[in-house]
Amino acid sequence: MPVVRDLGVLLRLRNFRRLLAVRLLSQSADGVYQVALATYVVFSPENQTTPGAIASAMAVLLLPYSLVGPFAGVLLDRWPRRQVFLYGNLLRAVLACCTALLLLSSVPDWAFYVSALCVTAVNRFVLAGLSAALPRVVDADRLVVANSLSPTAGTLAATLGGGLALAIRLLTDGSDAAVVLLGAGLYLLSALASMTLPRTLLGPDQDQPHVRMVEALATTARGLVAGFHHLAERRDAARVLAAMTVMRFCYGALTVMLLMLCRYAWADTESDGLALLGLALGFSAAGYFVAATMTPWAVGRFGRYGWMAVCAGVAAVLEPALGLPFAPAPMLVAAFVLGLVTQGAKIATDTEVQTSVDDAFRGRVFSLYDVLFNVAFVAAAGVAALALPADGRSVTVVVTVALLYAAVSVAMAHRLRAVTASRSSRLKE
Repeated sequence: MPVVRDLGVLLRLRNFRRLLAVRLLSQSADGVYQVALATYVVFSPENQTTPGAIASAMAVLLLPYSLVGPFAGVLLDRWPRRQVFLYGNLLRAVLACCTALLLLSSVPDWAFYVSALCVTAVNRFVLAGLSAALPRVVDADRLVVANSLSPTAGTLAATLGGGLALAIRLLTDGSDAAVVLLGAGLYLLSALASMTLPRTLLGPDQDQPHVRMVEALATTARGLVAGFHHLAERRDAARVLAAMTVMRFCYGALTVMLLMLCRYAWADTESDGLALLGLALGFSAAGYFVAATMTPWAVGRFGRYGWMAVCAGVAAVLEPALGLPFAPAPMLVAAFVLGLVTQGAKIATDTEVQTSVDDAFRGRVFSLYDVLFNVAFVAAAGVAALALPADGRSVTVVVTVALLYAAVSVAMAHRLRAVTASRSSRLKE
């Protein structure tokens, strides 16, 4: 397989292997920590889980990406990136240990959320730093392949970390503190792995002039505004971003519904609910993997708009068909389908934005993309909190999501026809 061959070539590069080890350990710890937070909120016997509590947890997990992300680059271009990995992961290990202590103590929920918020905020710097450091360990000819494989490997590591967290929680009779301590250990290992890299290898170059911090932050804010105006002028990129935002919203609403179903509707015990949730996450991850292998062919066959229309159309048909019975087996199939169509549409969106937006604005537009992607998920959780009943069974939510998917499919199909007609007209001239 070409993917395996490309990965084999990259793994011969010593410093790429070391940087990849930092990523895999760090993101597996993220997966452990995020599952620990989710299971504490959803499955702890002492908590009366509500969709509102789930929405709060998702806000803690995702909003730091949106608020901190666009400004992380300003600091990453000033601090040695190897040190960001070292101290960032050490700090997260300490904060995770503090979270474990809070879980063992009788403290208000807000104290737990503040601790979790700090851990996830630091994560934005580490992930952005990993992307910024990659060109320092891979030559230009292999950079595209490395950019494709490294984040995918990190996502798989996070998924495996989440699965490991579920297994540890089941083996320790529901100990969220034990799961969080596992995450702390993985953060510590990631910090140690970063020390195998030379301190100055990953940059940034220290001989480059730097503007004052306040001015740099203000420039970043102005740059985001300029990126928004540029995006408004690039209608194709704006259309696919809007479509992807709607699809992400749908995915978020269905995720909250799935959590409630696993907690109250499908299982008599906490262990059974966790096992079902783990299966659903595994099916969704399989869908993501299939999308990564299938989308290049599908885009070549249908075009970017066509593939997005297919993805949204498949979801519009299968999501209510599989979801309305509110039964575990068809919902697991739905998790696979939604993982496939969501990731497939995202890959097409990434490519459209990369090719439609001027290089000088690409970073700022992707920062806005990151904000939209995460805010849509949190907003969906908030809406679901208002619409879902306690057991998660809501025909209204399922039908509304199906209609949103259908609207995206129609909009993308309409755009595909317009682009095809325009190309035909130019060829005739």
